[in-house]
Order: sequence, then structure tokens, then C-alpha cells
Amino acid sequence: MEFLDRFLGEKTERLMAQADVRIDGGRPWDLRVYNERLYRRIWANGSLGLGEAYVDGWWDCDSLDSFFSRVLEAGLSERVGKGRVVLAQLAGRFYNFQKPSRAFRIGNCHYDLGNTLYRHMLDRRMIYSCAFWDRATTLDAAQEEKLELIGRKLRLEKGMRVLDIGCGWGGAACYFAERFGVEIVGITVSVKQAKFAKEICSGLPIDIQLQDYRNLDGVYDRIYSIGMYEHVGYKNYQLFAEVVRRCLRDDGLFLLHTIGSLRRSTMIDPWINRYIFPNSMLPSAQQISESVEGLFVMEDWHNLGAHYDRTLMVWWHNFERSWKELVADYDERFHRMWRYYLLSSAGAFRARDIQLWQIVFSPKGVPGGYRRPSDRSDYERIQEIRF
Repeated sequence: MEFLDRFLGEKTERLMAQADVRIDGGRPWDLRVYNERLYRRIWANGSLGLGEAYVDGWWDCDSLDSFFSRVLEAGLSERVGKGRVVLAQLAGRFYNFQKPSRAFRIGNCHYDLGNTLYRHMLDRRMIYSCAFWDRATTLDAAQEEKLELIGRKLRLEKGMRVLDIGCGWGGAACYFAERFGVEIVGITVSVKQAKFAKEICSGLPIDIQLQDYRNLDGVYDRIYSIGMYEHVGYKNYQLFAEVVRRCLRDDGLFLLHTIGSLRRSTMIDPWINRYIFPNSMLPSAQQISESVEGLFVMEDWHNLGAHYDRTLMVWWHNFERSWKELVADYDERFHRMWRYYLLSSAGAFRARDIQLWQIVFSPKGVPGGYRRPSDRSDYERIQEIRF
């Protein structure tokens, strides 16, 4: 085993050199290895082995985000753990991990981790999706700028009936109800999110329901889904589109805000799947396009992926700054796991390995054509909007 560890260590060094990463180097993005068995875990299990070894304390790095941006830009992630990747792809092809009986698992495992955690990490509205840093300098302002942009893309008007698929803690619903005077039905599969959202939306024309999207009914003027589509799964993309079409008026608009992959796949990163977002999957542009064929006209496709790097780095800073208050409820393994999640994700967006898309659809096409609103228009007004 000592010979194997030495051989794999040298092989790893050569691989990492292609991304200008050194083993036990002195730069922020270099790795410090504390357990030589790390190399076996990396070559056998790829990203899963690398992530688990980090949480176990087998290696460290001062700047995980920089490390991952370099590794992904160099394409190194595709060179290790190929056997496990093939098995995961095959499992995804033959089994629907996002079937109705598993719909609430993501809520139980991730979104119900504790409202205190997310309150410390996120902005004051608790918006758990990419912010828009066009002119904003704070997370609160960047999230409001994102919501304002979505509201104008949807052409929200007073009195409209709006559906929020994956409403989270209700921050977006509150913003749209107050800012545009619309009535909203919001659904989530998280018990804690639903309870929190009902409390903060009290007194507004907002109905929060604990419900899977497949059971939706009713007809709406506008529909949006922010950061929920990643939990739908490729076997269900067309069904999701059919549900939205069934619930949307012929002259309505639907906005989809989702993380996207550059490559068509039937799986998500194995470490993320096991420890952060179980049964989740990033859609490709092709998969989204195929799912809406014959159902919608695609009016606008906007890539905001570069904004997610900065969003995640702010979330990480907030999390680290608040750790002394969170440590009573979470142990050091969770601390390392959550840091790895946030910073590896930031590195992936910085490398432009994954994207963030806002896509606007209409059932029959907007008469005369759809025009995307200016990113900067009306920005000053959102600074005056408060709960």
C-alpha cells in the first residue's frame, strides 16, 4: 500500500500541475495533505472521495474556491473516479430519483437543516438563489435587484394571480406582493420553510402550501420558479413543463430561474448528491429546450452565472462570521462540509463550469415579440422597498 500511495501521489502531483496546483505548496490554492491515503480516495471515487477526505480532515487548502476554479478550468475533474461516474449515470438512466414518493426528501435533508443557519447566511429576505450584482454593493440590495428584474421580466401588474413554484422562505412572494400588488400562491416541500413563509407573509395576499408541484391545479396569470428546477430531474422535465402549461393562462408568462450544466447528464456531482442536495440534477440547455417543445415559445434566455460566484462568497463570509453562534447546533464536520459546499460551488461558477439561467416562456408567443427589460431600469426604486 505504501508503494501504491507513493505512485498515486506522484500521479496526482502531475495531474494537479496542469492546473498550477502544488501538493504542500505555499500558495492559497495549493493543497496541504495530511493523510497519504487521500490519493487512493481521489482516484477511486473522484469528487466524492475528494470531498469526503476534506470533511475527514485528510487535506486542507487556504482558498478552496481558487483551487476548484483552477481544477475545473483545466478539466481535471473528468480525469478521476470514472468508474463511479459511469455507475451514477447508469443509475440515473434507469431510476427516477425524483419520483413523487421522494419529493419531500430534499426538504427534509437540506432546507429543514434549520432556519437559524439560513438566517445567518442569507440576506434579510432569505433568498436562497443567485443575486444580481449589476449595481448593488450589498447582498440585500443584490437580491432585491434580482427580484425587481424578475418582476419586470414577468410584467407583473396589480391584481394578477401568480404561482411561485418552490417559494422557499417566502421572501420573493412578499416582495412581489408588496412591490407589484399581485396575489400569490407559493408551494414548497420543506416543512420549516412553509411555517416560516406563512409567518412572514401574514397579512399579505399570499397562500403558502406544503405541496409537490405535480399536484398543482388552478389557473394563473404568471408563474415563476426560482432555484427549484434543480430538484425536478431529467425524467420529469417534460411533466414539469406540462404542469406549468396547464396552470398558465394562454396570454401568461413563465420565468424559470435555474442553475444549468454545460453538458447533458443524468446525474449530479456524487458528493453534492450525497451530502448537500440529494436526488438533485442540473439541466442542460438541450434538456430544457426539449422539455418545452410544443408547449411554450421561448422568449428570452439570460445567463447570470457570473453573479453566482460573488453571491456564494458572501454567503460563505456570512456563514464563517456567524459560526460562533451556530456551533451550538452544528459540529466541526458540518462546518467543514458546508465550507466545502459553498466554496467549491463558487469555484465552479468562477470557472464558468456551471451556469445560472433565467428563461422566459409564453404559451403562444407575445404579440409583437418579447422585449427584455433593461437590467438597470428602476433600480433606484427598489432601495425604498422594505417589508
